[in-house]
Amino acid sequence: MARQQPPPWVHPAFLLCLLGLGGAIEIPMDLTQPPTITKQSVKDHIVDPRDNILIECEAKGNPAPSFHWTRNSRFFNIAKDPRVSMRRRSGTLVIDFRSGGRPEEYEGEYQCFARNKFGTALSNRIRLQVSKSPLWPKENLDPVVVQEGAPLTLQCNPPPGLPSPVIFWMSSSMEPITQDKRVSQGHSGDLYFSNVMLQDMQTDYSCNARFHFTHTIQQKNPFTLKVLTNNPYNDSSLRNHPDMYSARGVAERTPSFMYPQGTASSQMVLRGMDLLLECIASGVPTPDIAWYKKGGDLPSDKAKFENFNKALRITNVSEEDSGEYFCLASNKMGSIRHTISVRVKAAPYWLDEPKNLILAPGEDGRLVCRANGNPKPTVQWMVNGEPLQSAPPNPNREVAGDTIIFRDTQISSRAVYQCNTSNEHGYLLANAFVSVLDVPPRMLSPRNQLIRVILYNRTRLDCPFFGSPIPTLRWFKNGQGSNLDGGNYHVYENGSLEIKMIRKEDQGIYTCVATNILGKAENQVRLEVKDPTRIYRMPEDQTAKRGTTVQLECRVKHDPSLKLTVSWLKDDEPLYIGNRMKKEDDSLTIFGVAERDQGSYTCVASTELDQDLAKASLTVLAEQTTTTNGLAALPKGRPDRPRDLELTDLAERSVRLTWIPGDANNSPITDYVVQFEEDQFQPGVWHDHSKFPGSVNSAVLRLSPYVNYQFRVIAINEVGSSHPSLPSERYRTSGAPPESNPGDVRGEGTRKNNMEITWTPMNATSAFGPNLRYIVKWRRRETREAWNNATVWGSRYVVGQTPVYVPYEIRVQAENDFGKGPEPDTVIGYSGEDYPRAAPTEVKVRVTNSTAISLQWNRVYPDTVQGQLREYRAYYWRESSLLKNLWVSQKRQQASFPGDRLRGVVSRLFPYSNYKLEMVVVNGRGDGPRSETKEFTTPEGVPSAPRRLRVRQPNLETINLEWDHPEHPNGILTGYTLRYVAFNGTKVGKQIVENFSPNQTKFTVQRTDPVSRYRFTLSARTQVGSGETVTEESPAPPNEATPTAAYTNNQADIATQGWFIGLMCAIALLVLILLIVCFIKRSRGGKYPVREKKDVPLGPEDPKEEDGSFDYSDEDNKPLQGSQTSLDGTIKQQESDDSLVDYGEGGEGQFNEDGSFIGQYTVKKDKEETEGNESSEATSPVNAIYSLA
Repeated sequence: MARQQPPPWVHPAFLLCLLGLGGAIEIPMDLTQPPTITKQSVKDHIVDPRDNILIECEAKGNPAPSFHWTRNSRFFNIAKDPRVSMRRRSGTLVIDFRSGGRPEEYEGEYQCFARNKFGTALSNRIRLQVSKSPLWPKENLDPVVVQEGAPLTLQCNPPPGLPSPVIFWMSSSMEPITQDKRVSQGHSGDLYFSNVMLQDMQTDYSCNARFHFTHTIQQKNPFTLKVLTNNPYNDSSLRNHPDMYSARGVAERTPSFMYPQGTASSQMVLRGMDLLLECIASGVPTPDIAWYKKGGDLPSDKAKFENFNKALRITNVSEEDSGEYFCLASNKMGSIRHTISVRVKAAPYWLDEPKNLILAPGEDGRLVCRANGNPKPTVQWMVNGEPLQSAPPNPNREVAGDTIIFRDTQISSRAVYQCNTSNEHGYLLANAFVSVLDVPPRMLSPRNQLIRVILYNRTRLDCPFFGSPIPTLRWFKNGQGSNLDGGNYHVYENGSLEIKMIRKEDQGIYTCVATNILGKAENQVRLEVKDPTRIYRMPEDQTAKRGTTVQLECRVKHDPSLKLTVSWLKDDEPLYIGNRMKKEDDSLTIFGVAERDQGSYTCVASTELDQDLAKASLTVLAEQTTTTNGLAALPKGRPDRPRDLELTDLAERSVRLTWIPGDANNSPITDYVVQFEEDQFQPGVWHDHSKFPGSVNSAVLRLSPYVNYQFRVIAINEVGSSHPSLPSERYRTSGAPPESNPGDVRGEGTRKNNMEITWTPMNATSAFGPNLRYIVKWRRRETREAWNNATVWGSRYVVGQTPVYVPYEIRVQAENDFGKGPEPDTVIGYSGEDYPRAAPTEVKVRVTNSTAISLQWNRVYPDTVQGQLREYRAYYWRESSLLKNLWVSQKRQQASFPGDRLRGVVSRLFPYSNYKLEMVVVNGRGDGPRSETKEFTTPEGVPSAPRRLRVRQPNLETINLEWDHPEHPNGILTGYTLRYVAFNGTKVGKQIVENFSPNQTKFTVQRTDPVSRYRFTLSARTQVGSGETVTEESPAPPNEATPTAAYTNNQADIATQGWFIGLMCAIALLVLILLIVCFIKRSRGGKYPVREKKDVPLGPEDPKEEDGSFDYSDEDNKPLQGSQTSLDGTIKQQESDDSLVDYGEGGEGQFNEDGSFIGQYTVKKDKEETEGNESSEATSPVNAIYSLA
């Protein structure tokens, strides 16, 4: 029997947080945001040539982004290639080869661009390659002749596939080649013989290459060995002879290297990759290989030996792995060594990857792109996919190497920035957007969640939130008390509250509150603490005879509010409960035990929150048989439990534990595991303390202060673990003074006349004794006054009646009943702040353009700030517009200038307006008094776009345009400018420009082309210039309503296509030739010989046969055999085909689809006469002409 440690239970709320506890806060998708790439293909994308090609690119954003691609750094026009399509609502490319085509034509470097109106995000540069599995070149291999004992290399030289094939050696009969330290395959695929023996020629050797994508194996023509020997007899008994070589007359030789050559070589490897060093040596006897590193040991956690010690692999190489390695090849004749100098280079890797930046208007922020590599990588910044140097200047943005600093960000600063860092070994590309939002706090998770957790476990309560400026988040329990952070609690950046060890008193309602300057939001989580599920009577290991009944007990204690499920596993697989088994709540009974019932049985007791496992083995004995000595054959089993545990040599920090081993059950005991349990913090929970060899039964255990220990021992052999021994007597270690002090000591004022001192309380394992308390000391900094002190049992202390914002020295020392901890460090704290007493003076306003001003002021004296200077702040409002009768909002706005600055810029003002402005000083408490009010006027600017441009088309000759005045004229309007152009598919006409007076809001365009559409662009003007434009297009004509735009363009352009005009001319010329021939035949008239044109002979009774001629007649309307049939299935009656009118209008004179003329002749004959088939000859214009000539 053994209790198995169940998988660590983690609450779902805990799992939700694991991926992003310290990550950036995500913008909810209902808010506008730039694009973010969410999925893309790998940089080196190798595809199977038999499948369609898929290059993935997916992105999110609001509005939803559009996509386009470049191929080899040039725009990739997907619409021009019928094989290429893009998935809907995605940028993923699909290249379809079902209708033909070569995948190799599409190899190259692809990059995806996801764009919306707030910016453009880029994918990695995806190198597309088509997998290749070339055939092995045909070759005839002569037998390889080699002297016995000599070294030999059989070269593979596989065809260069993509990716490289997997190499292995077999015989031509597909039997694998046995490899050992004498015969082995190198990393290159060659087969090395350290020395050849006579038995090596009993088979042939063929190199095989397996290609990954095509799942094909190609086999090279086999090598045949011919071994020359002094002893032609292949005596198999000599193979294991201690002196095999001398017995066969093979001379012994000192080792020499087959690979690599010489005594030294070098190798370069990239950081993070695997380093593979290889040394293959020849010699008689076969040499042994050993590996060493000069000046240090091999990294034991990353190094492993392969290929019979001929290869050394070091995984996940780092810079510390560079240096000189050497392999030593030795046999009894001597040794040699080869030195390999390893240089570790590095493709770029992130030290600080840029993260999305979410700011409120006027806030400061920075994007950091810091990477390392060898050689040192270069950093290039881009914005919306374009180099930053070519982007429009932004006065709020400053580039400082690997950092972009944003000051006083505004809405116009929204964009997606790309950082590309590269060196000769690779590159990294990261997208990070700057989003400027003004959003009150909001909660993103369902309200009033219920979280249930098992006692003594760890859990995290999730509280996803969002706001801009980024809110601060605090947790409270049961609606009261101080902010939860420190001690048993820890709050992560994303808002999750971690409770390190759940206790009964942690049950309750937890409230998270997110706050920023725009408001606050809160959510609640109800936490219920449940008792753990424990198997208190576990199944016992049993040995039973076949046919008997076995009962395995499994009694469970669990929380009554949770549903318990007990199930059984056999050999770690679900147990099928058949007719011979009976499962009850606390046991499993097996009737009529058979051999197939032998194995391990695991009882699994589980609730929806946790589970416990206990395992036991069942051994089934067959009918008793006797061995030759008459004794019963005893099976091996798990050891019996150790017994009679005794504690001796009791000391303050150690104790000796002694036990009597149980029966080993025919399998030696290999290990003992000592476990302990303490009754103060986690009673009933056993923890591993230490492990000892199976040869000992007494050990000294190291102990911690002030713990009430109890021990037990488990024995282990190759069959399994024993039941735990009965517990030892308890032993409480003596206490001791604390060896550390609390951390994160702070002093901050919550009011203008106090200072709150807080710290992170020490946990129980560092208390070292009862009644843990803290001695708090404080005094004003840079004074000689004595220390004030207080003893506190909690984690905060408030000092009252303090001056405003004065620095204090603070110390917090731990103490228990055994004494004080070490002397604490001194930290500096500050008493509470009061509102500033002074306003900025000498405020100067300079208008820089129609939407911005620059400010300058004198700083205030430090003693008037009465706290920490956070920022200077300007309050400004639009008093009126210089345009008459224009209503304006007088809402106050603000611009912040963090730190001790003397100048700043206020932007996003309305042109042609009167403004007022005041300035204040801001500290942690709030605003100070306002400065003298300044008035200024912004000059004219360019207007916003005209509103509601409407395009109507009452008929095909005219188009009517109407529009409204701009919402923001930003000055005195001087007129409107209209630009319009006609377009038809890809053809665009000449642009026409019209200027109108400021009062004109209508215009009529006379169409010159009823087929083309028109594109209109309208803007308003002031004296400063033209403003924003609005663009509309005329409606599509009714005859252009086709399924796709491409089809519409083709229909509109067909009349002007050269091929169409040529086809019509050819048809007209052919008709003219046919008509001329008809006129010639018509002029001949009368009779003409029919025998020349008619293959069907006339009957002898025909009266017309005598003169060999035939009259045209319409008396007989029976159709010829080859006559045309009408669409409704009836036979068309045929008039005389010799009439010119019939050629032009008759039902039988018609043009075929290719423009050829089809004429038919009707002849008068008796009803008994066989019908002719001469109409089959007139199936083309040439036949028709020859038949009529």
